[in-house]
Amino acid sequence: MPAVPPEALLITVAPTGAETPKSECPQLPTTLEELVATAQSCEAAGAAMIHVHVRDAGHQPTLDLGLLTETVDALHEMTDLIVQLSTGGSVHDPLDKRLKVLDARPDSCSLTMGTTNFGDDVFANPWPFVCELYQLAQERDVVPEFELFDLGHAHALGRLLERYGPPPGGKVHCDFVMGVPGGMPGTADALVAGVAALPESVTSWSATGIGRSTLPVMLASLAKGGHLRVGMEDVLTISRGVPVDSNAQLVERAVALADLAQRRPMSPGEARELLATATSRRTR
Repeated sequence: MPAVPPEALLITVAPTGAETPKSECPQLPTTLEELVATAQSCEAAGAAMIHVHVRDAGHQPTLDLGLLTETVDALHEMTDLIVQLSTGGSVHDPLDKRLKVLDARPDSCSLTMGTTNFGDDVFANPWPFVCELYQLAQERDVVPEFELFDLGHAHALGRLLERYGPPPGGKVHCDFVMGVPGGMPGTADALVAGVAALPESVTSWSATGIGRSTLPVMLASLAKGGHLRVGMEDVLTISRGVPVDSNAQLVERAVALADLAQRRPMSPGEARELLATATSRRTR
């Protein structure tokens, strides 16, 4: 297939997360039916990948393998989106359960490159766990998205790739998660510094701004030629004091800003080519 053109923009939607209670945000998609409907509307709006956290019958975060597998299968059946499972879960999930997420056979998985303070909690990603998860992704032919919450995580990514080689397919995609209390700030200056610190082997990157940093990070990423992650996992307002109606609304805003930057949303097929998922490699 031809190379993905530079004006094509990967938009990832992160619709749910593990932090916001359903009781505080009824429009948050927490059931399988809600998640599938959200995925379909976001795909129609311009998203090409979905970053998935699963909730149980009580709307609580879970890493239950049966629910994860059911969700991956339903999203594959009902959409063309790349399905990326979170291996972070909630900050309280044990490391062994986080490793088993790959048993659900996603196209992609998140892989956070180090431990970081996360508000009042600690998001634990010790180096041995990072290495084990990466090798497991290589064995399972799952393409990782390397999550960078701080500048040191970019350096850690270089160490990981030097020690264990490239991901399946040879492409290296990472995402800057910015504005988390305890991580890098959600500013243009921080993003510029982060991009400058990336290993040369990185082939694409995106950026996520948490809360009020959403728009500054989105605009900075577009200006630097990066890609975007948006969604109700990361922000619950569309403007100051105005709640988000749906995840599709956030995707639509990203598409509108991209249009001003003379970029257009890439298709799921182009996204598979960009990330070299297993599906794209089988169809070449």
